[in-house]
Amino acid sequence: MHRLPNRSILVLSGPDTLALLERTVTHTVADWAQGEARYGALLTPQGKIIADYIAHRTAEGVQIDVHAEAAEDLLKRLKMFRLRSAVEIERDEGLVSAAGPAGAPDPRGAVLPRRAIVPASEAAEPLPGWDALAIAAGVPEWGRDYRTAEVFPTDINMDLMGGIDYKKGCFVGQEVASRMKRKALIRKRTVRARGTGLAPGAEVRAGESLLGTVTSAVEGDGLALLRTDRFAKAGQAGEPVTVGGAPAEIDQAPWLAAELKALTEAADE
Repeated sequence: MHRLPNRSILVLSGPDTLALLERTVTHTVADWAQGEARYGALLTPQGKIIADYIAHRTAEGVQIDVHAEAAEDLLKRLKMFRLRSAVEIERDEGLVSAAGPAGAPDPRGAVLPRRAIVPASEAAEPLPGWDALAIAAGVPEWGRDYRTAEVFPTDINMDLMGGIDYKKGCFVGQEVASRMKRKALIRKRTVRARGTGLAPGAEVRAGESLLGTVTSAVEGDGLALLRTDRFAKAGQAGEPVTVGGAPAEIDQAPWLAAELKALTEAADE
């Protein structure tokens, strides 16, 4: 197993662990088998992401794999929401996030390495090329593509990666998240882009229209946060996409093609 960069581990234990997560975070805790990993986040009351993470069910409770720079904030907020619940929450510096052939499938995408939380001594070597792997899988990450309270879950495709359970009980920010879901026509998404002009912060344009910006890139392969309604209009007009002034290609995954079609049809009504 190889250590993943910039990650910290929060350990939750006690009889009320699942009840705490059920009422605060975005993912479901029902039927959570030991050893299974789930993707989720804690949101602001306004529905923006404070921190997303991968959570592993253990015999004692739950281990949360979160970006190191978001860990302390997430720890403090979970303790605040704990109130009088019987839950112990601590940051364990002796554990690390690891990837490799063992562990649980990464819930965000089957092409990503399997994930595990192990003692630091069992994953001493860092995993090379993690950013390139995540970008190629179309998976944005906290710290690289966004930070606290900058994006809504649908901006980074959490709903497409099983990170939000809209049918569970209340969680922080649920009202906003559910309202955006009910609208059905989401107008901002993270997409995969390719081109020589890709660099973080570079503008994505079609003609005179600003579609969005690149959030991360490795050797001409990157992720960009786009206004999909503007991208749909550009496609109708046959306008080529550029990034940083150079020609670029946007990967039209099946889910994106379906959303663009819905946006186009709605505009025509």
